[in-house]
Amino acid sequence: MLIFAVAIVGFAYASVGFTLNGKIPSSMPEYMLAFIVIMVAGHLAVRRFAAYADPLLLPLAATLNGLGIVMIYRLQEAGKNGNPGYGTTGLFAPLSSSATLIQILYTAIGVGCFVGVLALIREARTLQRYTYTIGAAGLILLALPALLPASISEVQGAKIQIALGSSFTIQPEEFAKLALAISFAGYLVAKRDVLALAGRRMLGVDLPRARDLGPILVAWGASLLLLVFESDIGTSAVFMGLFVAMLYIATSRTSWLLIGFLLFVTGAFAAAKLFGHVGERFTIWLHPFTATNIQGNAFQLVQGLEGMANGGLLGKGLGAGQPYLTPLVQSDFIFTAFGEELGLAGVMAILLIYALIVQRGLRTALMVKDPFSKLLAGGLSFMLALQVFVIVGGVTRLIPLTGITTPFLSQGGSSLVASWILIALLARLSDSARRPPPRSIQDEGLTQVVTLT
Repeated sequence: MLIFAVAIVGFAYASVGFTLNGKIPSSMPEYMLAFIVIMVAGHLAVRRFAAYADPLLLPLAATLNGLGIVMIYRLQEAGKNGNPGYGTTGLFAPLSSSATLIQILYTAIGVGCFVGVLALIREARTLQRYTYTIGAAGLILLALPALLPASISEVQGAKIQIALGSSFTIQPEEFAKLALAISFAGYLVAKRDVLALAGRRMLGVDLPRARDLGPILVAWGASLLLLVFESDIGTSAVFMGLFVAMLYIATSRTSWLLIGFLLFVTGAFAAAKLFGHVGERFTIWLHPFTATNIQGNAFQLVQGLEGMANGGLLGKGLGAGQPYLTPLVQSDFIFTAFGEELGLAGVMAILLIYALIVQRGLRTALMVKDPFSKLLAGGLSFMLALQVFVIVGGVTRLIPLTGITTPFLSQGGSSLVASWILIALLARLSDSARRPPPRSIQDEGLTQVVTLT
């Protein structure tokens, strides 16, 4: 399966080169060799440290990661070597000539972290001991950009990063989500019996007791703080959705899903009325094609929609579209680039790969017996699914645009490294779930000695 994943990436890379310049890119041998070496290292680590891990997780992640590198190379070549491109300054500035190389370096770091997690964490349930420590670290990482000056933390109006120098940035929220998933799992395992108790029954739904609403109200308040002080709708939605989903998995109470949904919708609506930057996102979502919006903040969204419409069912072909007309297409809107050049069929295939990763994670949650591991596997799977839904729903105008990254595909290091850590955790959990039980002494052909006293 890993060989098949590498073959898909190699075919896509060659296709871009033939479309743009009529030949295989000169950089393809060295880039593909580096990619193969990195993935083989990941495969050997799985065989060494998690031999019973789900065999599909690494090939699926490798396919997405490789396609992301190919699209970044395609965007890097826009406007260079006689290839079509739009302008050289402003939002349409071409990517640097080292963008692909940097993404491969981030891939190496991400797979290195993947190997490190497998080597250091031999049993996922040991993380339960550090529930509150990891949770505190996650909250600090979430809040950090809001506490820093806008000059080093703000991007397109949202405070989501920490700039270290002129060329290196880190998005702490990507790692905060992983830390909070671990913390939520540990907390809910300890408190699930209390949170599962039913109170009044209304309209056929057993509501929780009023005294047990504290945790979900705290999570709701924290998500609203993210929305207001960091203008980060995407992380706010993922944070709240993650807690509510894990609460439902822990208690099997549908009422928690209803309460969480109503709280988030109410909070988002109130924030849209009270805070201009939040309301602007809703205005762009509802009325992107008005003359004012299409020339203003809705321009990026409209360009992405037009690009996907231009792709149609089968797409223009890798390298044959005009994805560079969409501002920041290499990060927030990379899904629209695939939509234009691979068409509806291509993006459905990409979504299917994400769905397979989520399905394997949920399958692990069903198989593993440890309650903490079960909750963590379900939470990580849902977090990946929710992140994909939020960004794909935003660029397709299903929901308001949030500006979070597309896992494995978008340019940048923080998202890619965090995504590989998530895959490592799922691999470790699936290894525990699929590992055969130790054989009894009789099965080993030994004689059992019993001493009578």
